[in-house]
Amino acid sequence: MALIMLNKELQVPDSTMRKHRNKVVATHDGRRRMSYAGKKRKLDKTRQDRFYFDSYSDVTIHEEMIADHVRTSTYRTAILKNSELIRGKVVLDVGAGTGVLSIFCAQAGAKKVYAVEACSIAEQAVEIVKQNNVEDVVEVIRGTVETVELPEKVEVIVSEWMGYALLHESMLNSVLYARDRWLKAGGLILPSRAEIYITPISDPVVEDRLYFWYTVKEQYGVDMSCMSNFARRCIKNSDITVSAVAMEDVLSHPARFAELDLHSVTAEELRTVKGRFTCESFGSAAVNAFCVYFTVTFPCPEKPHSLVLSTSPFKPETHWKQAVLYLDSPVEVVQDTPVSGEVSMFPSEDSSRHICIHVDYTIGEQKRQSKTFSIPDWTAEPQPYFEKEESALIWLERQTALFVIIIVSNKN
Repeated sequence: MALIMLNKELQVPDSTMRKHRNKVVATHDGRRRMSYAGKKRKLDKTRQDRFYFDSYSDVTIHEEMIADHVRTSTYRTAILKNSELIRGKVVLDVGAGTGVLSIFCAQAGAKKVYAVEACSIAEQAVEIVKQNNVEDVVEVIRGTVETVELPEKVEVIVSEWMGYALLHESMLNSVLYARDRWLKAGGLILPSRAEIYITPISDPVVEDRLYFWYTVKEQYGVDMSCMSNFARRCIKNSDITVSAVAMEDVLSHPARFAELDLHSVTAEELRTVKGRFTCESFGSAAVNAFCVYFTVTFPCPEKPHSLVLSTSPFKPETHWKQAVLYLDSPVEVVQDTPVSGEVSMFPSEDSSRHICIHVDYTIGEQKRQSKTFSIPDWTAEPQPYFEKEESALIWLERQTALFVIIIVSNKN
């Protein structure tokens, strides 16, 4: 019986283990699943897009986005506050999803809204539009904005295009295409500006996970402290981890390293978004990661006021959370220790929709360091579960007790 139980656990990790993996890394669809081992392959853009759009055909991601009160309520407020500029105008909603932003625009008085959506969720958007009695205003069009033909130019573009660390998924390129192809001169873009920030942090979860291996002997009589070095290599890999950073773990004022004006930025400029940063630590701690987050700004008629959607760890949590970049080794800092460097963001060579983040940094008197991070490829071919060190490590953390219990039971 013990062997059967062990074999079952090896084949199908339990839901608790899957929940634990949520902390570790994010995938394309917003569910923050653990990446599996994969054989990397470079796909042509058509296949990349198919994988991307298919990921938005499931209800889970739309539930997560609509349930994100900060996201949805900020868009609603921004659209309604700009009702004077939307009333009687033609609107294009790029990547409309369930059509909620299109309906907000109809409620703001838009004459016509073209809700362009490439994935099959467009069928549900049609039903939602009918249910809200705005089918005379909102027209759902199935297709990509790069391929559809609209009957007219538009005065307003609205889109919720932001991905992890702002640029993951490369949807902003589609918004820029829509701007250049369909927006009338002087038209309104919601949101109109984006900014990206970085700050050093001290994440206690890392040290807790490393220390775990020193507690096994006390709990089960098996010394596994030698696993700590293996654990460090696995945890502090080059994956971009998407998780909520506690404000008390932030070690400096955030530094802005990039700003994008959606009225003027070009697709060519998005190929590499880079900028320098400088900050000073608040106090004594060990820097073991950088946190990257973004804000987007909506223009408001009541100038100079504007409406900001922030994913800062100092603001209410959103489904984007923050992008965490783990350093290979922690660096001790004291009050006012300078932290500086340069961040570069660019598409992955394997998939243009995947973002890579390269950080050159100096902390205090430490020699300049550099590291490149990426979000794992969701199109990878599945390989045996233990070919990826981090997958094995997290599984072991959750299953150590089971191994020991089974061994003891067999001896008895």
